[in-house]
Parts: sequence; structure tokens; C-alpha cells
Amino acid sequence: MTRIRMTRSAAAVAHGLTGAALALALAGCEREQAPPEPVASQSAPQPTSIMRDDLDESVLPPPEPQLAPLDARISFSDGGAELSESATAELASILRSPQIAEGGPILLRAHSDSTGSDEANLRSSRQRGEAVRDYLVENGVDAERVTIIAFGEQNPLQPNARPDGTPDEPGRAANRRVDLLVALPEGADPVPEGLTASDDEPAPAPG
Repeated sequence: MTRIRMTRSAAAVAHGLTGAALALALAGCEREQAPPEPVASQSAPQPTSIMRDDLDESVLPPPEPQLAPLDARISFSDGGAELSESATAELASILRSPQIAEGGPILLRAHSDSTGSDEANLRSSRQRGEAVRDYLVENGVDAERVTIIAFGEQNPLQPNARPDGTPDEPGRAANRRVDLLVALPEGADPVPEGLTASDDEPAPAPG
């Protein structure tokens, strides 16, 4: 009977030791486990700009095209100072242009060929400029806007004569012209520095 009790006591002690060892082992495992990673704190939301810096440029209206001065050439290839049908049509188109509507100054640079004397060619070119001016004024342009510069045979576009001295008729026809410039109101004086308009010369002349 005593032996049986001793056996049970030994078993109880062994059982207790086994349980203690198991508890220690579990505690060691828990200590060896890596600590959990800290949870990242959520950052506060960034404030939204009310200036609309991120506005899509594709939805913006395109900039308006900037108006440029108008250059045109009125031909007097047939000679004289009468406006041809093609010259009248060109001037009618100019009158419909936005540059004319802006109200800026108009410069007429009148030219002749080399036929005749310098004085005669100057008068002839002046009369061509006046013919263009009169048409513009008769169709609503303020005469104060128009300035005429008569160059005579200066500043030819084409040669007036061939190398052998004979007349170059196509070249002379191209040189009989009025170059027209419609400047914008913000522009400077349309008359280039150092140039003055010629005095009126009523007498007709060739060239």
C-alpha cells in the first residue's frame, strides 16, 4: 500500500515537472518571436488649392490672332494714272480688310518707270498715288489717314532697260505701281524718317 502511494507521488512530481518545463518552453518561444511592426500612422490630408493651378490647358480658349499691318501693290502696268479693273478690285478688297476698319494710317508709295525726265516721272508717280487715295476717300476712308510719297523712277522692282540699252517693257510695266501700307493705330508714323511727301504737280507726264 505504501509502495503504491510512493509511486503515485513520484508520478505526480514527474507530471508537475513536465508541465513546468512545457510552460517555460512556451514562454521562451513567445520571447523569441519578432515584435510586430508598428502600424504607420495615417497622414493628414493635404489642403486643396482654390487657385486651380491644375486646370487643363486644353479647355482654355485659344488666344486671338494678332492683327498685322497690311501690305498691297496696286499696278499701273498699262501706263498713265487711271485705275484698271484689276486695280479697282484690289482696292475694293483692301477696303473690306480688318486693317482698314482699325482706322490706322495709310501710306502710299508711288513709283514710275524711267521713261521721261526725272521731274516728269516724279509727277507721274504722284498722280498714281493720288488716284489710289481718291478711290479710298470716295469709299469712306478719312483723307487725313492717307500719306502719299512720290518716288518717281527710284526704287524699281525690275530693270527698266536690257543690258544692250533697249527698253525692258515687262520691267517698266512692273515698276509703274503704288505700294500701299495700312498700319495699325498703335504703330509709328507711317512715313519713314528722312522722307517727305512731294508737292502736288497737276501737269500729266509719261512714265
